[in-house]
Amino acid sequence: VELPIAYDALTVVVNQRNDFLSSITVEELKKMWEPAAQGVIKTWAQVNPAWPNTPLKLFGAGSDSGTFDYFTEAIVGKDQSSRGDFTASEDDNVLVQGVQSDKGGLAYFGYAYYVENQARLKVVPIVGVAGKPAVTPSEASVKDGSYQPLSRPLFIYVNAQSAKTKPSVKAFIDAYLSDANTLVSEVKFIPLPENEYAAVT
Repeated sequence: VELPIAYDALTVVVNQRNDFLSSITVEELKKMWEPAAQGVIKTWAQVNPAWPNTPLKLFGAGSDSGTFDYFTEAIVGKDQSSRGDFTASEDDNVLVQGVQSDKGGLAYFGYAYYVENQARLKVVPIVGVAGKPAVTPSEASVKDGSYQPLSRPLFIYVNAQSAKTKPSVKAFIDAYLSDANTLVSEVKFIPLPENEYAAVT
């Protein structure tokens, strides 16, 4: 059984010295990250001619990560579909350090890690649909549905039979969900509305 517990917002960041990027479109992100970009798209100007001819250095989640799957599906259109010539790591700190040290760097990772490191990075608002304004990830933009397509639900998965027959499993689920709103906020994920937690229990 899939139980929703929070929302996340995959967040795109660049180096703080990047003075030309005020927003980015899904199409531009796709042009950077799609498999056809490997060995071909090497500079920012190749993505958008209005941008400088600065080397593009990409950082992202490793291919075993759910973050990688979600990002590639949302941006490229198919999970696991990505260029391979980027710095991949399951350790978000590696991604932060990479972007922080490279003026041409761009990375994506979960919103919680951006919040922890926002003094060191520049967030990039996303234009999800052509003609719509760019949207910055935040609790409000995730909850109102305007931060698209990089907001996502997070779940826990429970064996339904165990939940019915094992009191300890049922007690764990009840405790988890009763405290989820507070705990989710503490770790900088975005809580569900209270009525959704009530509906899950």
